[in-house]
Amino acid sequence: MKTFLLSTASAALLAGTASAHTIFQEMYVNGADQGHINGIRVPDYDGPITDVTSNDLICNGGINPYHQPVSTDIISVPAGASYTAEWHHTLAGADPSDPADPIDPSHKGPVLTYLAKVDNATQADVTGLQWFKIWEDGFDASDQSWGVDRLIANKGKVIHEIIALHAASNYPGAQFYMECAQLQITGGGSAQPATVSFPGAYSGTDPGIKINIYQTLPSYTVPGPPVFSC
Repeated sequence: MKTFLLSTASAALLAGTASAHTIFQEMYVNGADQGHINGIRVPDYDGPITDVTSNDLICNGGINPYHQPVSTDIISVPAGASYTAEWHHTLAGADPSDPADPIDPSHKGPVLTYLAKVDNATQADVTGLQWFKIWEDGFDASDQSWGVDRLIANKGKVIHEIIALHAASNYPGAQFYMECAQLQITGGGSAQPATVSFPGAYSGTDPGIKINIYQTLPSYTVPGPPVFSC
């Protein structure tokens, strides 16, 4: 058995739209709901991180204190299982009357997910961990749509992590929303994927972080390393 932290993040680039913030608050393993905020380090506040050199980029702690009490649950995920994360504007969950639920439609950007192996998935210190990307949903040039658009269409459910780019013409501008889930992954093999560190994996000048999305884009480069493939 291996215990992991899963980082699921959202970056939004539309300055001043606080109503568009979002919180990762529910997990599904093979379609089974694991319970509201169970196994997730949910922040008290849904505000963004804008400094890619900050340790707060890891699990959205620091300026966004964790909701108390912090979950001590560790969610078991068999290797090869389907995993879904659910996001909503507030911790109250889905609200069809809220135009910013699960996230404001202006917050265009990619969705990504990383894993990091840890000795104990509930450990408080998350600095210095080595992360590898397991999923991303970026940009489709054929219809100029983003991973966030597909997140909204799926009522807040996504396979993994989110980055929205609505204010990213200058740095700092991109707003990162990320939280960590505590997982125990059973089974699987002995692969050793290449890893990156947070902070460190992103630069404020990366083309996927400093970008004007208010134009017809021929392509988009998702920040970070390529997705790990067995």
